[in-house]
Amino acid sequence: MTKLAWSVAAVTDRGLHRSENQDNYYISPDMRVFVVADGMGGLKGGARASKLAVDAVEARWKDGLPDFEDREAVQEWLVDAVANANQSVFTAASQDESVQNMGTTIVAAVQTEANTLQIAHVGDSRAYLIRDGVTTVLTQDHSVVMEMVLKGQLTPEQFKNSPFRHYLTRCVGHSGKVEIDRTPVELHPDDLIILSTDGLSAVLDEEAIFNELKGLDTPKEICDALLKSTLDGGAPDNVTIVAVKYSLQKEKTKKKKEKSSEDKAQANR
Repeated sequence: MTKLAWSVAAVTDRGLHRSENQDNYYISPDMRVFVVADGMGGLKGGARASKLAVDAVEARWKDGLPDFEDREAVQEWLVDAVANANQSVFTAASQDESVQNMGTTIVAAVQTEANTLQIAHVGDSRAYLIRDGVTTVLTQDHSVVMEMVLKGQLTPEQFKNSPFRHYLTRCVGHSGKVEIDRTPVELHPDDLIILSTDGLSAVLDEEAIFNELKGLDTPKEICDALLKSTLDGGAPDNVTIVAVKYSLQKEKTKKKKEKSSEDKAQANR
């Protein structure tokens, strides 16, 4: 099986119309776990909710990791981590009346050794796949207007322009248990995965995202370009972006001394 390598970068910004940034993100030290969360619940609750969510996933990473060769084990670990995030936010909101309505979206992903990415999400933060010139939304927004689109009551164009598109039907922290969507992705060389809060999708659609990435190679360049375009487009909300770029894993080369020894041995035969 062809092995893939990947590199990661992230950026977050409060945007142009918010007084504070209530988004949070997490990239594990081994660069296998990626999380983006967008808090809600007022100035006091939103940032706290998203921070609790990403902290819960980080705590799960520190507690123990799954077998990255086992896709099902990785998916189970990820869903458990998001469930822990939900319980953490719910418990904190239940114990503090000043933030009793706080909640957060979450989109989280774990990289396996089998060239797959396991994704779990709740809310309208998204995961995108950019492959062969096409941008695909991998996750489905848990929002009122998205449900109307699925029922044929709104067109995709009406969805983009609806003032109610960010009214959520599901989020982390509003109940003791939450339904978590799961999305496995088979990865190819040159694939790009983007996790982002709705501050990106509110400004850039799929075609615009792809157009902004032409000629860019590194995840940092990609994050910086998407953030700049979002700000140029008015950035009505906080925006957070995590970019993961995939390539063929290079074979490890032998040390020069070992190579030199081999050459000498061949010459003496």
